[in-house]
Amino acid sequence: MSDYGCEVLAFGPHPDDVELFAGGIMIRMADLGHRTGVVDLTRGERASNGTPEERARECEEASAILGLGFRDNLGLPDTGLAAEPAQIAPVVDILRRRRPELVLLPWIEERHPDHAVAADLVARAIFFAGVRNYGAGERFVPRQVLHYAMRVRMTPSFVVDTSAAAERKARAVACYRSQVTPGATPTLISAPGALAAIEARDRYHGSMIGVSHGEPLRAVATPGLVDPVRHFRDNAFAGAHAFEPREP
Repeated sequence: MSDYGCEVLAFGPHPDDVELFAGGIMIRMADLGHRTGVVDLTRGERASNGTPEERARECEEASAILGLGFRDNLGLPDTGLAAEPAQIAPVVDILRRRRPELVLLPWIEERHPDHAVAADLVARAIFFAGVRNYGAGERFVPRQVLHYAMRVRMTPSFVVDTSAAAERKARAVACYRSQVTPGATPTLISAPGALAAIEARDRYHGSMIGVSHGEPLRAVATPGLVDPVRHFRDNAFAGAHAFEPREP
C-alpha cells in the first residue's frame, strides 16, 4: 500500500490562484488518473471585489472543472499571511493528513505580498512536517516539491504540456466571476487583457517544448533520472520555438 494519500497537492494563497497559474497542470494530472487536491490558505476575504461567500461558490464550480479529489481551505488571514508558528502548524497538519506525493507551491518572488509569503510559509511547513517531534501526527515527507510560476518569471526545471487542458483551464478561471469581470474597484485580474496575458504566457511556455500550451514547474531538489533514454523516449516533443538563455 502506498504511503501517499494523493499524488498531487497544490497550495494557493487565495481561491483562484491555482486555477490561474497551475490550472492546466491540475487538470492534466486528473486526466492521467492521479488523485489531486488543492489547499487554499485564505478565503480571499480582503479582495477588492466580491465576497467570501461568492468566492466559495465560484471555487466549488472551478474545482469540479479541475477534476479535484478534494479541496481544503485553512482560513488563514488574507493580506496577513506570515511564516510564523501559528500559521505553519495548520499547514503541517494538512500535509500530514493529505500526504501528497508531489507538492506544488508558488514561486518565491511575487508581486502580491501574500503570494511570496505563501511560498515561504508552505516551504517551512513541508520541512517541519518531516520533524518527528513537531506537533501532533505522524511525520511526513513528500517525494518532490515543485514551484509553479505566478506573475514573476522563474527558470523552470521542466514544462508540463497542458495543451489538452487549455479550454478547461479558461472555463475554470472564468468561474471566478467576482474577480475576473470588471467590478466596482479596478484590479489587475479584472483589467482588460488580463486573461489574454495568462493565455499568452501559457502559449509561450508551450512553445518552449513545441506544443500549444504549457505550464512551468521548478523543482526544489534536482530531479534524478534512472534512464534518460527512456525518459526522452516517453516524453518526445517537437522542436522548441523558445529557449532559456544560457547561465554564465
